[in-house]
Amino acid sequence: MAELQCLPPNIEPRVSDHIDQIKDMITKIIDNGHAYTLDGDVYFSVDSFPDYCRLSGRKLDDNRAGGGGRVSVDLRKQNPADFALWKSAKPGEPSWESPWGPGRPGWHIECSAMSSHYLSHAFDIHGGGKDLIFPHHENELAQSRAANSESNVNYWMHNGFVNKDNQKMSKSDDNFFTIQDIIAKYHPLALRFFLMRTHYRADVNYSDRQLDTASDRVFYIFQTLHDCAMALLRFCGENFQCRVLDETQKLINKFHTDFLASMSDDLHTTAVLDDLMDPLKAINSTVKDLKKSKGKRQQQLIQGLRALEEEVKDVLSILGLLPSSSSAEILRQLKEKALKRAGLSEEQVMQQIEQRALARKNKQFEISDVIRKELYAKGIALMDEPQGTVWRPCEPPEIQPEEHPETQPTKQS
Repeated sequence: MAELQCLPPNIEPRVSDHIDQIKDMITKIIDNGHAYTLDGDVYFSVDSFPDYCRLSGRKLDDNRAGGGGRVSVDLRKQNPADFALWKSAKPGEPSWESPWGPGRPGWHIECSAMSSHYLSHAFDIHGGGKDLIFPHHENELAQSRAANSESNVNYWMHNGFVNKDNQKMSKSDDNFFTIQDIIAKYHPLALRFFLMRTHYRADVNYSDRQLDTASDRVFYIFQTLHDCAMALLRFCGENFQCRVLDETQKLINKFHTDFLASMSDDLHTTAVLDDLMDPLKAINSTVKDLKKSKGKRQQQLIQGLRALEEEVKDVLSILGLLPSSSSAEILRQLKEKALKRAGLSEEQVMQQIEQRALARKNKQFEISDVIRKELYAKGIALMDEPQGTVWRPCEPPEIQPEEHPETQPTKQS
């Protein structure tokens, strides 16, 4: 989580440390007439709560008790949809003393008790996967309001699933992977960028191709910021009084306004990342203009670069895409990951560059083209610049599936 630039939680409560709060909430639910006891078990009565299924929009008659058939239904319950708040002790399970006998909390009550303990009965945001809307969050909402009528969550934010090559991940299908698996090959910022390219409520389809694209975009971002920093370095400490060029200021203002609008639209990060390309392009064009400008225009370009850099960094910081490392260090890390994916070392790439330079010198252009294409196929792009050839990571070409022999047209005699 730290490598993905996720901020740590303020509190990470354990259920076993909050048994008293759980028992107190269950007692309130019973006292308010929304739960009943059965031989040491305590069940929530869904019939006593008219707003049950309000969150999910389901009909109570459509719900299958027992976790969709995965769990046997307790026939003693008043309604098959009633869910456990407290379960009586069973051999081999942890248990605690309670007014209803030894036992343990039900699955849902622990979340209600801990959230109300730390955040009060009414708080802003409750998150979770969309598979938790029913029954977990539905039950959580019902029992919280049954204990305290003022209990409320202002925003329920349910995220979509991660699929692999358009198939739902599962260990049985052998298409299951972990964050550690991905960041062994790709920079953590590339994974974060990839996830933000899809709205959090929608399912995201993971593929190496998508990560290659995200990695390429991240490299572009930090190469642009690095070039900007280098261009501004020789003017460090100089304070110019001139204004930013009108066209630059308009671009910055529009980007800032659109950013606020997109983030206010249920965290529409996809739109933000698309819009981010405009100020980055402006930085690159300004860096080029700065090399051939003098006097007042040079000062205006410098002020514009500073303003563009500040705005881009502010947005990247809010999105969690601006770690404390320098742009140069991030570029180095991205190149290191690219080499690992290509199965090459830095020395091997430099040898290829030297061989290509020799081939070009000897006018063996077919050989030089082969070297370039082979490296490109592995995600390594060669850039011919005035000071010599350099390399950078790139998105490798998409591999086309080979045509099956039976699909090829037959030759007519």
